[in-house]
Amino acid sequence: MKRIVIFASGSGTNAENLIKFFQNRNHASVIQVLTNNPHAKVLERAKNLKVSGLSFNRTAFYETDDVLNILKAAHPDLIVLAGFLWKFPEAILNEFPNKVINVHPALLPKYGGKGMYGIHVHEAVVNHKETETGITIHYVNEHYDEGAIIFQATCEVLPTDTAEDVAAKIHELEMEHFPKVIEELLKNK
Repeated sequence: MKRIVIFASGSGTNAENLIKFFQNRNHASVIQVLTNNPHAKVLERAKNLKVSGLSFNRTAFYETDDVLNILKAAHPDLIVLAGFLWKFPEAILNEFPNKVINVHPALLPKYGGKGMYGIHVHEAVVNHKETETGITIHYVNEHYDEGAIIFQATCEVLPTDTAEDVAAKIHELEMEHFPKVIEELLKNK
């Protein structure tokens, strides 16, 4: 059975979707959810779905090997960032090469980089009068949103769309495609 560890920072709707998707699969499952926010709703979602949830602080992530050791003990086949906002440490990336992926709420390389997350991305898309946006699932490297692209899906941006309208469209794309792409990646590993 392939093992998935999810990192999230907020409400955890993507994490919940992934946990539910893999609950009925016999080849992969989400074994743990890690968060840098001890008050994140993702911890409650994980607990309700009987998945181990754990929070950590900046020191444990960047200055010690605490999080790295948790991951080593978990033996993940894939580490999935689902709304996780911190830059991933090189020590973890080196230990798990080509095993850390992220979903970004825009068509990279547009609207990526530090500070480009959530509503900030959608506001930029609307302000630049884009006619199309989407999601990018990519490998994580030492730079924000610069890892190799695995998959992209698009949606139309109407002239009347607000950032919130775009956010709703992006969320639908994430819910539909993220689990399927992860499943394909695990089948090919």
